[in-house]
Amino acid sequence: MAVFPESLDNLIEEFQKLPTIGRKSAERLAINIVERNENDIEEFSKALLEVKEKIHKCEICGNLTENDICSVCKDITRQEDYICVVEDVKDLIAIEKSGAFHGKYHVLGGLISPSDNIGPEELNIDKLIKRIDDEGINEIMLAISSTIEGETTTLFLSNLLADKDVRISKIAQGIPVGSNLEYFDQLTLERAIEDRREVLE
Repeated sequence: MAVFPESLDNLIEEFQKLPTIGRKSAERLAINIVERNENDIEEFSKALLEVKEKIHKCEICGNLTENDICSVCKDITRQEDYICVVEDVKDLIAIEKSGAFHGKYHVLGGLISPSDNIGPEELNIDKLIKRIDDEGINEIMLAISSTIEGETTTLFLSNLLADKDVRISKIAQGIPVGSNLEYFDQLTLERAIEDRREVLE
């Protein structure tokens, strides 16, 4: 016998598709939705549709924005010749919250993973090369998680950029192998950025 009505069970299944949401959390969220008044649900639905309609990738770096160019790329106070390369927007946000980085960003949109059929051509690498050539970039800091896929991507980018007149560094101390950047606290990320080291020394 089904514990939940079909419509509620469908909502639970949709919540379970979200990252880090297990069955119990999904049930709590779904029941909370049922218990809210119609006004709240309309506002919630409107916010979901609005974010899907308005949010897209920045034309320059791949960050999320409602405009053609994101607020970071527009910020004239940031160091123009220094780019931090990250896997995704979650990592960009984590580093930005640390307050330790004051340059620009470049979002790859994933990592090289042959087992998932993700090669360099699936990532936002061509635009990175163009930015290095066009924007007078002096340093590229690779802030990529120390997973197998992350190390593969770091090595690929290091080799690809080796003939460019640009310093290539990677975040260092405090980030253990096999870990994801988005889960680290502000101090750990700040130290990792400060203690970055050159790649292929």
